Amino acid sequence: MVKRARLIYNPTSGREEMKKRLPEILQRLERGGFETSAHATIGEGDAILAASEAVRRGFDLIIAAGGDGTLCEVVNGMAEKEGRPPLGILPLGTTNDFARALGIPKNLEQACDLIVQQYTTDIDVGKINNRYFINIAGGGSMTELTYEVPSKLKTIIGQLAYYMKGLEKLPRLKPIELYVKAGEFEFHDEVMMFLVGNSNSVGGFEKLAPDASMNDGLFDVLILRKCNLAEFIRVVTLALRGEHLSDPNLIYFQTNHIEINSPDYVQLNLDGEFGGTLPCVMTNLKSHLQVIVDQSGQSIYKKTFLNTLTTPFRVNGNEENE
Repeated sequence: MVKRARLIYNPTSGREEMKKRLPEILQRLERGGFETSAHATIGEGDAILAASEAVRRGFDLIIAAGGDGTLCEVVNGMAEKEGRPPLGILPLGTTNDFARALGIPKNLEQACDLIVQQYTTDIDVGKINNRYFINIAGGGSMTELTYEVPSKLKTIIGQLAYYMKGLEKLPRLKPIELYVKAGEFEFHDEVMMFLVGNSNSVGGFEKLAPDASMNDGLFDVLILRKCNLAEFIRVVTLALRGEHLSDPNLIYFQTNHIEINSPDYVQLNLDGEFGGTLPCVMTNLKSHLQVIVDQSGQSIYKKTFLNTLTTPFRVNGNEENE
């Protein structure tokens, strides 16, 4: 029986690859048993509306084609809806953190073939105030990089655009005052940044939270204390190798509910896009969304590193965790 799929794509992602290959992709999905229609996003927030409408119209599958920002908007359009269908992903962005964490191939043909296999798994979704994220929420130094880099520059030079912007911002690093409450854990200090993650892949760093699982109902929280430029660069260098969690400037724990506030003006990054400002309350919605994944690659997102030096402590937050 033919199923109906709605492809929501960002025409500027991936050096505008989808615009060039749309007929080919639609044909491949049709051959796989999906009668597929497409919607090209026209600006910020459009993918939210398109995904919400796709759920309302009863599509059997929604496919997000773009980067982490496009994926985040599609999730926001689906997350509150009853009867939401599975989500497929065609990774076309600069970093594709969430797709990489799930082992979804960057190659479009392979990603399409994975979608038509229709093997799904339940994935946690983060709720932050009245919005949602699927991979990462953060604030502080450097976290605004991903939405400050112009789309055109990313289209032309890819991930190099982030490195260039990062080098530009390094000399202007400054701490923020932060209040954190997660269950019985309370923290107040000056910090450089904080990250609340749902996977082990953030900003191209594939070992940032090695104990992360996308379906355990827990966030992985990293807080980098106030430090000087040399210490900041050292932690980043260690993070590239996955050796940062034992650094004395870093706090790492897991929780399903967290409240964060600051007297400073702190912008939030949600899956690579601007997500408002502090204060915020985040809750992990366990197994909230079905996502199509590679059946043979489940170990990628369920992997656990049994290293006592890096095992985070767990904080019980809100017990009403979906």
